[in-house]
Amino acid sequence: MTVGDYPEPQPGRPLWLITLADLALLLVGFFVLLQATQTASDRPLAPRALAAGLREGFGSPATVPADTARSRSLAPSAPRSVAQPTALPVAAAGMLDFAVGSAVLPTSPDTLAAWARDAVQDPRVQITVTGSVDGSRGDVDPVTRSAAILASDRARAVAAAIAHVAPGRVTLATSPTTGRRAAIVTQAFVGEPPRTPS
Repeated sequence: MTVGDYPEPQPGRPLWLITLADLALLLVGFFVLLQATQTASDRPLAPRALAAGLREGFGSPATVPADTARSRSLAPSAPRSVAQPTALPVAAAGMLDFAVGSAVLPTSPDTLAAWARDAVQDPRVQITVTGSVDGSRGDVDPVTRSAAILASDRARAVAAAIAHVAPGRVTLATSPTTGRRAAIVTQAFVGEPPRTPS
């Protein structure tokens, strides 16, 4: 190959000009952030709103205060100022094939309890028990005729069977969709436990 075989370079902007433009844009963004924080100090809730907006802008999940969480914990309630970490599910097991309209455990929970015992050896893991119904007319709570109550009863029955292996780290939930007559136990990574100031 000779030098003539290579294509002619296209005319373009010098590299230093692009770098200067990037630097100028970063500088403008920094000044906008400074102005926003100074304006935010005049209003008491504005710094939190600004921080939430920055988190959202960079794609980070917003922390949810404990009093607005959808699921209910079997543990004593945490102080309302502590934010619950976002859970990352990593494994699941379950109790399947409940009888129609029943929350009585269909099999022994020993295997499920052993799985949960292994899962919670890591202090960064939370267990969530999600009850569900199959959506048929008969798969409802016999007293209230409510599918949601039957789903929560199934979750409670399984949680009661495994709660002794993970006291304070079992959360209940119900599935918003119909599927199987089951209670699914999910192992989720929630991060480091919050440290209390000493």
